[in-house]
Amino acid sequence: MAAYHVVLVHFPIALWLASALLIFLRVVNDGPVGQAADRALPVFLVLGFVLGAVAWLIGTQVWDWPALSGTPMGRNHMLTATWSLAYFTLLMITRLMQGDALWHGMARWVMLVLSGVGVVLVGVTGTLGGHLVGNYTQVGEVLRLLGWEIYTTYYVPNITVALLIGLGLVMAVLGVLARRPASN
Repeated sequence: MAAYHVVLVHFPIALWLASALLIFLRVVNDGPVGQAADRALPVFLVLGFVLGAVAWLIGTQVWDWPALSGTPMGRNHMLTATWSLAYFTLLMITRLMQGDALWHGMARWVMLVLSGVGVVLVGVTGTLGGHLVGNYTQVGEVLRLLGWEIYTTYYVPNITVALLIGLGLVMAVLGVLARRPASN
C-alpha cells in the first residue's frame, strides 16, 4: 500500500498548492487573471478534497495503526495529514458557500493568510511522510531549528505554540478590521 499512497498523495498536494496560488492570484488581481483564477479555484479545491480523502484512507493502510501511532513521526504525520485534509476541506466549503464575497474587503486577505497556513501544513505533512519512507529533506532541518525533532517529539514545540498564538492574533485583528465599515 505504501507505493499507492506515495503516488496518490501527490495529486492532492499539487491541487492544494495550486489552489493557494489561485487564491494569491485572485487576491492581488481583480482583472481577468484574478477572475479566471477564481473560476478555477472551486474545481481545484473539490478535486483536492476527493483525492486527499482517498490518499488519506489508503495512507491508513500503509502500516498497522499500533505501529504508526506508536512512533512520534508516524503519529505526527497522521495528525498533520488529517489537519491538512480538514483545513483544505474547510477552505473548499468556505469558497463554495461564500462565492465572490470572499474577494471583497478584508476577507480577501484572510483567505490569503488561510491559504498560506494550508501550504505550511501540507509541507510539514509531506516532510514527515517522506522521512517515514526514507526520503529525507532539508525541511526536516528547518523543523529542527524551530524546536521540532521529528523523530522524537510527541508534543507541539514552544515555538509552534508561539507561532499559532501569533497567527491567532493576526486573524483576530483582520476580523476586527473586516467588521469596521469602509470609509469613502
